[in-house]
Amino acid sequence: MRSLQLAVVAIAGCSGSGSKSPSGPADGAPPGDAGSGSFQAGNPNGSCSAGVPAGGMAVDTSMPDHVVGSGTAASCTFEALGAAVAQGGIITFACGSAPVTIPVTATLELPTTKDSVIDGGRLVTLDGQGAVEILRFDSPGYRTNDAQLTIQHLAFVNAKTDPMDAIPSAPPPCSQGWDDGEGGAIYVRDGNLTVIDSIFTNDQAAPLGPDTGGGAIYINGSKRGALVVGCTFTGDAASNAGAVGALNAELDVYDSLVTDNTATGHDANNNDPTMCSAINNGQNEIGSGGNGGALYGDGDGFDIVICGDDIEHNTAGTNAFGGGVFFTSDDYSGTLSITDSTITGNTGGHWTNVQSGSISNAGTAIGTNAKSITIVNSTVQGYP
Repeated sequence: MRSLQLAVVAIAGCSGSGSKSPSGPADGAPPGDAGSGSFQAGNPNGSCSAGVPAGGMAVDTSMPDHVVGSGTAASCTFEALGAAVAQGGIITFACGSAPVTIPVTATLELPTTKDSVIDGGRLVTLDGQGAVEILRFDSPGYRTNDAQLTIQHLAFVNAKTDPMDAIPSAPPPCSQGWDDGEGGAIYVRDGNLTVIDSIFTNDQAAPLGPDTGGGAIYINGSKRGALVVGCTFTGDAASNAGAVGALNAELDVYDSLVTDNTATGHDANNNDPTMCSAINNGQNEIGSGGNGGALYGDGDGFDIVICGDDIEHNTAGTNAFGGGVFFTSDDYSGTLSITDSTITGNTGGHWTNVQSGSISNAGTAIGTNAKSITIVNSTVQGYP
């Protein structure tokens, strides 16, 4: 969050075999990913009654541009995957009929000038091995690119960013930690992201910093934003946005299960020259994150839509906000819509500050500055 001005009035289903070599399929995939043989993604207890947007339907990948593997698990190597991802387009897998896990040994860089689709067929898990950010779409523009990245029927486990841009040293309450390291499994800048029927487990982004985050996914400066449909996020962690983070990017989450994710930062974030003389990101930043245990949105000119989701048992950091949902619309143009959803058992501070509408208190799982809020056919802790 670039500057949190608090006036406290007080994302269709997402969830190995035989280790051959460091870049080949591996045993020991965590339960619930493709490698376990039980690919179960999305909210098992409900769905969005209005359905999902047309853009949230799976892409037809029957005529791929690139196929990873030649029909066996051993042929689905990291090298084969890297060659396909570097070219972009429609990418599928031919790894045999059993689930496989591909260890990812270096971040896979996607082209940013063309549409790409990666379809795991509910059989493929990409494993960052606790050391590697898995996918990166990094365009130099900002909210200008029409290129679309679609991820479907794929599992991501044990992804981990390696932040390098340390905040200049200054004593607390000045901000501590990192200015980079966003997006443990997927990072998108100036691109448009759709994630369908996919699973994210134990993925980690930078653990400390006022602005960094997105344990599983982080999208930054997008023209059309992120659409998440039927996905599962469990055990993901980052300074902010334990599961999914959006900066200046629409965030719409449908029919998804978001549980047991953690924002690991602390003391939130603000610009306060009376408490910190050091400059970071052009501000006298205090606090080191911790906002948004599950979902996080910050910036101007976008909304957050939550429909058919189960968001439970997520945790914001110490002295931070939004165990379930953190959304600050800096220009108060953004709306927060919650429909057919359950948001309970989340931990963290909360506040509601809105400009219009009948809801002035969104409960104890949410921290928000927004134009307005709607809550329909939903159970939200502390509301009404």
